Amino acid sequence: MIGVAVSNAILLVEFANRACEAGRPVHEALLEAGSTRLRPILMISLAAILGLMPMALGFGRGTEANVPLALAVIGGLAVSTIMTLFVIPCLYLLLHRTRSFNA
Repeated sequence: MIGVAVSNAILLVEFANRACEAGRPVHEALLEAGSTRLRPILMISLAAILGLMPMALGFGRGTEANVPLALAVIGGLAVSTIMTLFVIPCLYLLLHRTRSFNA
């Protein structure tokens, strides 16, 4: 779960960094990064969530021990996807402002 969350955040931040290096303003770079990387981020997260659904439903004998783990990972992936799409760009903007303010 952590690997997927970090991978999604790196996708977004790296694209925004490259757009800023190309001379785009930070707001424009973040909007472009969000719109361009939305689909890959959602595809990665949804593939993992849908792959865990059989485990979360717990069909079969002896699977009831795995249900809480699957539910925790699915919840973590859902929360990390939302944070990647909304919180990471806000933090990026704040850090960029502080970095340019101190320079």
